[in-house]
Amino acid sequence: MSAPPIGRIVIIGGGTSGWMAAAALSKVLDGPRAPSITLVESEAIGTVGVGEATVPQILSFNAMVGLDEAEFMRETHATYKLGIEFVDWLRPGHSYVHPFGRYGLDMLGIDFHHFWLRGRALGDVAGLDAYSIAAEAGKAGKFYPPQPGNPKSPLSKLAYAFQFDAGRYARYLRQRSEGQGVVRREGRVVEVLQDAESGFVTGVRLEDNAVIDGELFIDCSGFRSLLLGEALDVPFTDWIRWLPCDRAVAIPCELGGDRQPLTRATARDAGWQWRIPLQHRIGNGLVYSSAHLEDDAAIELLLANLDGKPLAEPNRLRFSAGLRERPWEKNVVALGLAAGFLEPLESTSIQIVQASIARLLALFPDSAFGQTEIDRFNAESVQDMVDIRDMLVLHYMMTERQSDLWRACREIDPPDGLAQKLEMFRSSGRIFREHTEFFTEPSWLAVMIGQGVEPQTQHPIASLLDDAETLQRLDHIRQVIAHAVTQMPTQAEFLAQRGSAIDPSERLTA
Repeated sequence: MSAPPIGRIVIIGGGTSGWMAAAALSKVLDGPRAPSITLVESEAIGTVGVGEATVPQILSFNAMVGLDEAEFMRETHATYKLGIEFVDWLRPGHSYVHPFGRYGLDMLGIDFHHFWLRGRALGDVAGLDAYSIAAEAGKAGKFYPPQPGNPKSPLSKLAYAFQFDAGRYARYLRQRSEGQGVVRREGRVVEVLQDAESGFVTGVRLEDNAVIDGELFIDCSGFRSLLLGEALDVPFTDWIRWLPCDRAVAIPCELGGDRQPLTRATARDAGWQWRIPLQHRIGNGLVYSSAHLEDDAAIELLLANLDGKPLAEPNRLRFSAGLRERPWEKNVVALGLAAGFLEPLESTSIQIVQASIARLLALFPDSAFGQTEIDRFNAESVQDMVDIRDMLVLHYMMTERQSDLWRACREIDPPDGLAQKLEMFRSSGRIFREHTEFFTEPSWLAVMIGQGVEPQTQHPIASLLDDAETLQRLDHIRQVIAHAVTQMPTQAEFLAQRGSAIDPSERLTA
């Protein structure tokens, strides 16, 4: 006999994570026996915001909760994103793009990049970016949506995401969630109530002494991890030996500089700086190691490298890269910062939340809270974090920069999974995607090549084509992509065409 279904869900904390959970659960868990959903948050507690830049998976989340793209972009002041530009990471003066979508055309049953490697061996000097329409369009400030129904077009290889105001996104999702029956309670949690025998959370007490009871609790309380970390005492594992940065400062500024549909990450002597251009402002921040840079000096460095006038006081953050050992414990599921943190170098923060929500829905419990499902959730969630961690470590390890931080990073012993990927790629240019890891083969390729990892050879099948034909095919692909980019509208033009642009009066310019 099955246990009764969950009747009451309580989400602790709002922000992006909390309202994403509320919007998704209230949309999917619909029907006459749908559980009640209550979200508790306090206006007195600030939100960190899990990030403004996203990856293409955000499109499936927005579709799941029923968002209209043009309306979403206006409401969140969003811009399009075709990838991430990494500036000065390998060495000062060097840059590359980690684009969305695929490179070139696969031929003879193997990945395209082996033919690119073969072309290099034959003297072709064209960089990898030239074979990605996302990279070339991004650098040119152009945008047009993918055309999957036309496989002969380079637009069939394109993917995109968004850059948006995280606070506006949370408010937009709140409006949607409340329209779908979610009840918001204002208040600060002062006590977590637990069953004396099982340790399960039974409710939370607010500062006005009101008690919010529930059966399933979702912890979106940020770094504090109020339920999972404090009440249930799930240990935190830090990864500082691989990811040494432990501070960040964020400052938005007025619009200035280019309007490329790209997030930019620029390496600095003691960390790296992000730049996220929105329709109304630019989001900026500096992630750094406190062992190599003082907090006040970090603020000065960031202020000296803005494209426009600062719009707020610096927001200082302290963190440790790592995760809670079990993001689902008893009847508590932690999302976002409450479950762990990885710096936003590859714009994965919102994707981690999204993946956890999808996993929770797939393994949604009844009131018995079966341990098999909980164990599966935890194993997959931890693996997601490990996979993303390895990609971030790759950026830190493979560099020629000469400051103290980067010299120390070159001495890092890579995690086992990354070490195996590096060995395989150096040996033969091959890349294998393990299980269902987040980053695809083109992503690993972009960063490996961008960070200076050089294969000794390429797949032997790539040598089966005649040398002249190989070079001709490569040249043709480059020409087709370059021509397609010239035909694309600018991002601003496309925003206007699709009704996604905000009113010009809302743009914050000097």
